[in-house]
Amino acid sequence: MTATTTAITTSPPRFVRADGPDKVTGSGRYTADLSLTGVLAAKFRYANIGHARIVRLDVTAARAMPGVFAVLTADDVPDVRFGPFVQDRTLFARDVVRFEGEIVAAVAAVNAVVAQRAVDAIVVEYEPLPVINDIEAALSVESALVHPDWQSYGAADALVRDRNDASFASITKGDVGAGMAAADHIIESRYVADGCHAVPIEPRAVVAQWEGNKVTIWTTTQVPFDARAGVCETLQLPTNRVRIIVPHLGGGFGGKCGFHYEAHIAALARVAKRPVRLVFTRREEFIAPDRRRESIVFNIETGVLDDGTITARRAWLAMDNGAYTADAAFFSQLAAMHTAGPYRIPNVQVEAHLVYTNHQPSGSVRAPTAPQACWALESHTDEVAAAVGIDPVEFRRRNAVDTGAVGPSGQTYGEIGLQQCIDLAAGGAGYGQPLPDDEAIGVAIGWWPSFSVPSGAYIKIDGDGAGQIITGAQECGTGSVMTLRDLAADELGMKPEDFELVYQDTAVAPYDMGATGSQTLLNNGRAVIAAAGQVAEQLKKLAADHLEAAEADIVLADGHAYVAGTPATTVSLVELAGIAAGGQLLIGHGSSTPAEAPPLAGSSCVGDLGMAAFVAPQFSCHAVRVKLDRDTGVARVLHVSAAHDSGIIINPIGAHGQVEGAVMMGIGQALSEGTTYDDQARQRNAALLEYKLQTCADAPPILVQFVEIFTPDAGPRGAKGLAEAPNIATAAAISNALAKLIGRPVRQLPMTAERVWNTIQGDAS
Repeated sequence: MTATTTAITTSPPRFVRADGPDKVTGSGRYTADLSLTGVLAAKFRYANIGHARIVRLDVTAARAMPGVFAVLTADDVPDVRFGPFVQDRTLFARDVVRFEGEIVAAVAAVNAVVAQRAVDAIVVEYEPLPVINDIEAALSVESALVHPDWQSYGAADALVRDRNDASFASITKGDVGAGMAAADHIIESRYVADGCHAVPIEPRAVVAQWEGNKVTIWTTTQVPFDARAGVCETLQLPTNRVRIIVPHLGGGFGGKCGFHYEAHIAALARVAKRPVRLVFTRREEFIAPDRRRESIVFNIETGVLDDGTITARRAWLAMDNGAYTADAAFFSQLAAMHTAGPYRIPNVQVEAHLVYTNHQPSGSVRAPTAPQACWALESHTDEVAAAVGIDPVEFRRRNAVDTGAVGPSGQTYGEIGLQQCIDLAAGGAGYGQPLPDDEAIGVAIGWWPSFSVPSGAYIKIDGDGAGQIITGAQECGTGSVMTLRDLAADELGMKPEDFELVYQDTAVAPYDMGATGSQTLLNNGRAVIAAAGQVAEQLKKLAADHLEAAEADIVLADGHAYVAGTPATTVSLVELAGIAAGGQLLIGHGSSTPAEAPPLAGSSCVGDLGMAAFVAPQFSCHAVRVKLDRDTGVARVLHVSAAHDSGIIINPIGAHGQVEGAVMMGIGQALSEGTTYDDQARQRNAALLEYKLQTCADAPPILVQFVEIFTPDAGPRGAKGLAEAPNIATAAAISNALAKLIGRPVRQLPMTAERVWNTIQGDAS
């Protein structure tokens, strides 16, 4: 199908979100707003030390305090190790603490003040252990181990582990040695990206209440079914005794994926025999969750001919796993793919290590590993282009993958729009036009897979014609779940507002992976269309009987069923629903079957956990104009031109918002957001006064353009994913603009004013 380009420069067409009125009027309830009769307040006792053996843990005084209903430690819950890829964690610390935010004990008390007093009364004595702060040093055979018993932990079969190397992955294609020998130039670069946080506005909150032997948990999770599975596993409960409900969710950005504190609060509520509520402080939001963006060290080497043809790429990278593995095990392979990049390279060798340290665990923050890898690779790419004297945009045109090209892991691409994205982004930014000497435009390209996974939905039409969509999909603010009404309405000839959404409740909905991996509309959209198709068949049969016509001739549109070619021969869907209510249910169910990963040829991948091939890959190019004050190192983004190939765009206003929001996250990652640690592996800047976010006052004009290419075997109507892809290339483009203005790249992320100024002075340390 021929690609079409959609440029969005003003507000896209109107789209009414079903959750919009509640949110804008303030009537919508979030988890922290819930108040049950007799609810208790929960507080945690954290390790507050990077690495130590627990010598003494005494909760006697805390349990004796008036107003305290429950105090729990590892001795009060099943001794279960858990983890999605490596079973390296327990609910409470047992014998050893491995990062400052690890939970040692939990308290439920009559209010938060009493709960905190009880936490403070808990006596913990430690024997300090060696603190592992440095990723590269942790890989040394001389390094102390974060997990001395790592070999005894259950792990995924494909996982490659050794000592502090929690997950090793590699991509090998062709002969890198021969490719380097054939090159006219070999360019080597080293880049270091700090870790950072998701920082959603809403803090984490959990409320648990038992009724008999069943527990209902209201929680701020992006993945309700994953949270339920975690509770069942760690508290050893059957699935039918655990119900997870998510009220409105105040953002997540991946930081609220996974299983977090639901089991702790459920256990407290069971012991206290009262409902229990946990609401995090902002400091807890920074130090405790096991989902932060990983810091990464990159060493990249590229061989290139004088004409700009890349002959080989070799890379080595080490990622900060933190103290526990969470969902980061497959990030080694994901980071390796992003460090190889969306380029035509005949010879590739990339090795990636996910390394245990005594830092907060890493995990799925929007497009995990990709923004850092793109920043390093695309900064390096500009260095390569400069070495052969080719304009950076032209260099990418010559080497970026296109339709029919073979990628770094041996995948052959169908019709894709990366080359069009390069042209659109550069053109939208005015690339090549004269600029003041304190301004420059940087360009970067990126890519991201579409996560094709199982998902399900039900649709029913009541006797009065009102529709209901019952879905396991989770809404984290993107509007993806809201778009499901439009898909159902189009299939059934109804209006989106005719449908009520029932979602975010594991007791009523079929399984869904949750708001993670940009997969909601991609997979649940297909399920909703399939369910609506079943209902449409039922309506057409009723209409055919009523209108005395052939079922194949019935058309559903504008709230009616009519005979094709004779629109005057019609019956309303409301009337048909009323007929069905007399003895027939209008109900359909649908599920999406995951697309098969494309085949690979001519490469080998070690530690393959399913990311060596990108299903329905998305591509992007961002061009960013930056202004630099050379006297202070302060950089300001003046304009962003973002072009994306995300397949067919289903909801233009939602897509537009995703790009704008992701670009702003990218600017923060580029210029201000980064976690720093002291020598005891404690975060120095775990507060919004020290951890600098971008705000609306920092937002530049953003031009959003889409290259729309129908992608078969992907999302509904040829769509791909979108939510994470726009977060990838912004920091890299800013880096390349700064390098033009300084004359050399800034080699550490974020590129703060201090680091920029030091680079200007020739000191990049």
